[in-house]
Amino acid sequence: MDFGRLKTRHRAERDAWHPNLSLRVHRALSWLDRAEQLADDADGQFIFLWIAFNAAYATEIDERFRLSEQETFRNFLQKLVELDKPGRIAELVWTEFPKSIRVLLDNKFVSQDFWNFQNGSLPEEEWKRRFAAARKAARTALGGRDTVTVLSVALSRIYTLRNQLIHGGATWNGSVNREQLRDCVNLMGKLVPLVIEIMMDHPGTLWGDAVYPVVK
Repeated sequence: MDFGRLKTRHRAERDAWHPNLSLRVHRALSWLDRAEQLADDADGQFIFLWIAFNAAYATEIDERFRLSEQETFRNFLQKLVELDKPGRIAELVWTEFPKSIRVLLDNKFVSQDFWNFQNGSLPEEEWKRRFAAARKAARTALGGRDTVTVLSVALSRIYTLRNQLIHGGATWNGSVNREQLRDCVNLMGKLVPLVIEIMMDHPGTLWGDAVYPVVK
C-alpha cells in the first residue's frame, strides 16, 4: 500500500480535477491510510480496504437503473482495464494468480454458493457445480488474458468475506478464517492503490457523481 505517495499527488493535482473525482479520491485515500495503520489487525485492514475500494467506484445512480453491487464493480473494473494502457492491472493479476487469487478460487469458505448450501437454500450438487464452473471460467479467462473476468471472480469471493465481516458473521481475530482473510488483504492491498492511481491518471474520464456529496 502507498498512501503517502498518492496523497502527495492528490494535493498537487486536485484543483484541476472535477470535484466529484477529487472527493472520491480523497475519501478512498483516507480509508487506505487507515488500512496502512493496522498492520497487526487483518480484520480491520480488510474492512478499511473494502471501504476504500467502495469509495472509489461507488456512484450516485437512479434506483430504477441500479445494478447489483457485483455488476457495478465489474463495470468499474472494465473501465479501469481499458484506461490502463501500461497494463498494470493485468500485471497484478498475472503476478498474484499463483498466490492469493488462485487460493481464493479454491477456497469454498469464500463462495456464497457454499454458504447458500449450508443454510439449505441451494442443493449440494448445484453449489459444487457453480463452484467448479467459476474456477474453470477464471482459469479460462487467465489463459485468454481476460483480466476483468479473473478479477471479477476473485472479487466475488472477496465480497463474500466482506459480507461475513460487515454483517457480523465472523469473530474479530478469529481462528477459522485467517487464511482467506490474509489472501484477501494481500490482493486488496495491491489492487486498491492501483485503482486510485488509474483514476488520478485520467481526470478527464466521466467517473460519475460521488455518493453522499458534501453538503454545506
